Amino acid sequence: MDINITPSEIFPWNDNFRTGIPVIDEQHRKLVELLNKLAGHLAYGVDKPQLNKVFDELADYAQYHFKTEESIWNKYLRADDLLNEHVKTHQEFIAEVLKLRGKQDLLASEQVIEEIVIFLTHWLAFHILETDKHMAKIVLSVQLGLSLEEAKDKARVEMSGALRVLIETILGMYDTLSSRTLQLMREIAERQRAEDRLRLSKMVIDSTLEAIFITDERGKVIDTNPSFCQAVKMGHDRIIGKDVRQLKPGLFSPSKSDEIWRTATENGHWAGETVGRDADGNIEGAWLALSAVKDSQGAITHYVGVVSSITHLVERQHVLEVEANHDALTGLPNRRLLQDRLEQALTRSKRGGRMLAVCYLDLDGFKQVNDTLGHDAGDDVLRLIAGRLVKVLRGEDTVVRLGGDEFVLLLGDLDGEENVVQLLTRLLQDIAQPMSIHGSRAQVTASIGVTFYPRDHSEPEVLLKHADEAMLAAKREGKSRFHFIR
Repeated sequence: MDINITPSEIFPWNDNFRTGIPVIDEQHRKLVELLNKLAGHLAYGVDKPQLNKVFDELADYAQYHFKTEESIWNKYLRADDLLNEHVKTHQEFIAEVLKLRGKQDLLASEQVIEEIVIFLTHWLAFHILETDKHMAKIVLSVQLGLSLEEAKDKARVEMSGALRVLIETILGMYDTLSSRTLQLMREIAERQRAEDRLRLSKMVIDSTLEAIFITDERGKVIDTNPSFCQAVKMGHDRIIGKDVRQLKPGLFSPSKSDEIWRTATENGHWAGETVGRDADGNIEGAWLALSAVKDSQGAITHYVGVVSSITHLVERQHVLEVEANHDALTGLPNRRLLQDRLEQALTRSKRGGRMLAVCYLDLDGFKQVNDTLGHDAGDDVLRLIAGRLVKVLRGEDTVVRLGGDEFVLLLGDLDGEENVVQLLTRLLQDIAQPMSIHGSRAQVTASIGVTFYPRDHSEPEVLLKHADEAMLAAKREGKSRFHFIR
């Protein structure tokens, strides 16, 4: 009986690749489709004319896509160094694709095939996630009214730091995923060609760190590798015949299980991230590629699953998200998270018909603490003030540190201004309490400006501006007080 396996995606598309410019996103998806098509042809060793056709199709479409991109970039960044460098990168990619096309006489070498696929997946992921996203952020900001230099500065900040680490993490994951998936596809194809290749495949599967399982058409396990046995903490003989969804429930959580098996059945494969809990109750992250195996009549006879542990990546991503959205000194949400929190607060206010107070707080006398006691003491003061703010405010309120000695408070679910008067009065009293810093006495007060939504029915940025203006009025009125926008 002939066995066919529907090829897995070497480079799965993800909505996080979107740049925000529809025509570019649509063309990126087409490039990803062509890359997966080429990878499948390479994996199954098709003849030279077919490979030439796919290589040419990829090169031609890439040139078409690059012209589209460059026309958009050129409209907003004409003669800019970023655009010139982008064009140069496009030219180098086309040259490299044509160079790889000339290596087809060596395609019997697995090393050459992996070199080609890894280069293409790595280049395309980097091109979309960093280069194109960077350019798109600039264009979108210019369209919103920023000057070119302002847009470039904004994009540079957004593309640095934690986002850069995430991009590198994703690239590393795709390198591993493409290499392992390509290897498995080649091994199964060789099984159809010769018995000795079947034995080699078995050896490779048994020695890989990835957990691999094979089931019948109902999901009952018929074979696994040692890594899978270790993952479920059961011997091979005990595993055979059991439903893989019960053996490894962390892979097939109730919210995703139906989708995974339905997609693998209908499309021939499913690949993606799953997060669940292992047998000990610990959070477990994994990248699962589930492929359908069909007979010569197209009926599904088996499923093959390859599981790569990415628990450390999930944990690292969580840490990076926390670091990116919270102030390192006080642990409070930062300016980046403020926009999201403010939009949520406005939505709740609209839905519930309740008042929202947007407060801009600036400390009085903080510069004197820095000048007399030093910056370390100033940092301690900020941490103590942050603690006092959190202690006084309610659980549904938000405290954000903008930077320096400036904070924003979002006070929601209010009946009226009276609630805010009581809350801010207590807050001013708590802030003004003396502090012992490094054996010295320190004291600051606060000036607070307040605007009320929906009475002030402005956009989020304007609400903050109005609250800032009210804070300046409070300082002019004598400090250590609050001022409402009327």
